[in-house]
Amino acid sequence: MTKPLSSSVPAAVACALSLAFVATLAQPAAAPAATEPQTEAAKLHALFDSDWETFLEHSPISASYLGDRRYNDRMPDLSPKAREAARQRTRDSLKRLLAIDRSRLDAADQLSYDIYKTLLEDDIAGQRFHSERMPIGQAGGPHTFGNLTDQLSFTTAKDYADWIARLEAFGTYVDGTMALMREGMESGWMPPKVTMQRVPAQRERAVKAAPEEGSFYAPFKEMPKEIPAAEAEKLRTRARAAITGTVLPALARLRAFFNDTYFPAARESIAAGELPDGKAYYDYLAHSYTTTDLTADQIHEIGLKEVARLRAEMEKVKAEVGFEGDLPAFFQHLRTDPKFFYTSPDALLEAYRALAKRVDPELVKDFRTMPRTPYGVRPIPDDIAPDTTTAYYDGPAADGSRAGYYSVNLYKPETRPKWEMVPLSLHEAVPGHHFQIALALELPEQPMFRRVSGFTAFVEGWGLYAERLGYDMGLYGDPYDRFGQLTYEMWRAVRLVVDTGMHAKGWTRQQAIDYFKANAAKTELDITNEVDRYITTPGQALAYKVGQMKISELRARASERLGARFDVRGFHDAVLGGGALPLNVLERRVDAWIEAEAAKPAPKPAAGR
Repeated sequence: MTKPLSSSVPAAVACALSLAFVATLAQPAAAPAATEPQTEAAKLHALFDSDWETFLEHSPISASYLGDRRYNDRMPDLSPKAREAARQRTRDSLKRLLAIDRSRLDAADQLSYDIYKTLLEDDIAGQRFHSERMPIGQAGGPHTFGNLTDQLSFTTAKDYADWIARLEAFGTYVDGTMALMREGMESGWMPPKVTMQRVPAQRERAVKAAPEEGSFYAPFKEMPKEIPAAEAEKLRTRARAAITGTVLPALARLRAFFNDTYFPAARESIAAGELPDGKAYYDYLAHSYTTTDLTADQIHEIGLKEVARLRAEMEKVKAEVGFEGDLPAFFQHLRTDPKFFYTSPDALLEAYRALAKRVDPELVKDFRTMPRTPYGVRPIPDDIAPDTTTAYYDGPAADGSRAGYYSVNLYKPETRPKWEMVPLSLHEAVPGHHFQIALALELPEQPMFRRVSGFTAFVEGWGLYAERLGYDMGLYGDPYDRFGQLTYEMWRAVRLVVDTGMHAKGWTRQQAIDYFKANAAKTELDITNEVDRYITTPGQALAYKVGQMKISELRARASERLGARFDVRGFHDAVLGGGALPLNVLERRVDAWIEAEAAKPAPKPAAGR
């Protein structure tokens, strides 16, 4: 998965932007002379540029993550007035867009017009719901804000001064978060108690007694030598004072409010359908995440069929390795036999890094176009690792200040099986998220929102599709690795069943865990964390399998239509070359590529010797 957008980060204009889809600020187009009438194309790109600037200005945390340092000293404004202003800006943007004559745009701009219209309309459709009133949970909140330092560049004294400014404003930010939580209590927008019970332990891991020990102070431990020692010490002194005088007292206020008031009021139910206007909310999420009109019942049935298909494939691998016993017994064997696990976090991290080096040279078999941006492999922070999934991807900054990162969970290595590492790495790093996201950033002809838009069905569908590319690249010679691939695909099929089951069909949390355990060899820790993730972010898990099935369907269509002319490398260029797209737009793009390839003259046979 790509790292989720923090619930504390507003994203009014670009609802599908995710902190994983990162870039630097595009320079605004030069305004035409006052005496010259604007063309429709000029109006369109002026709208894109002004909206992008506005998004960054009003979303300073996102701007920092995106590589734009202009707002590094600011914190988000969480007030009702600021949130309504953001909603109004989106409505105004749609009015400006609709005032542009689409018929007078070229094909490329018409596509950008259509995609932007989809983003704006989706954002406006979601304004009737108020998930922003649930700003804290096991996925993050102010208590994990210090982890943002992992994504920032600290090279100048100003970088450190900007971070101190944020520390000094942290109290207002926490108070704004608590005000949102109170709004949630008053309006019924409350998270489930079963997932919120994870938050206190996260907070205790993140908050240290000494200011120098926590993540908020981490950048000051090793400062660049270019900063004079006296200035560096002044910055450290200011940072310690801000943490002691502002950050820790704010977190103490949050702790008291959470323990005494908020947590006791959390809802006992887990279903999104139990929230205000909950059925419509879950339908909206399913549509938004999958970019389809599939209903919860239809998605549930697709999941059941995929689970049955994948169980049959698993039976074949079980027979191949000669295991005597049924599939549940084989799952238990894979979860518990020590030979499938590393014994230390360091050994597990070393194995992940070695696997990345093994994958890289095989990519030429399936790809012509490679991203220029590098990626690395690093551990997930210790304070969130116990409650976080197996891995996630953090995207790069296009200004070169930060590479992409494949972040892996080293907590309890005895629960991280070796057989899952190949599909996981293909999904999160290359040719999965790093390829797709870095290549999208390297599309300078596209407006910025196209380079960073995060249609989840495309992004996660591509990641899941990429797991199967290991067969093309010769990475699944070991039957246990192949079973790992099937387990990971099953994991996403199970999601369709349990997500819709819990949020639309009345399933309990335990029912979801039991169904997951009965159909996938994932360890119980992973399964529990996953189910709690689906409870916290309803609908998001539906996108993976829906997107993968569409990309696989398009590949099969292209192969059948083109026959011997089909080149998977050209197909991948067609899929990735336009950035992340809604699935219906992707289908039109690939169909056009198929017809263009079919119209080319047949290649001449090689001359004999």
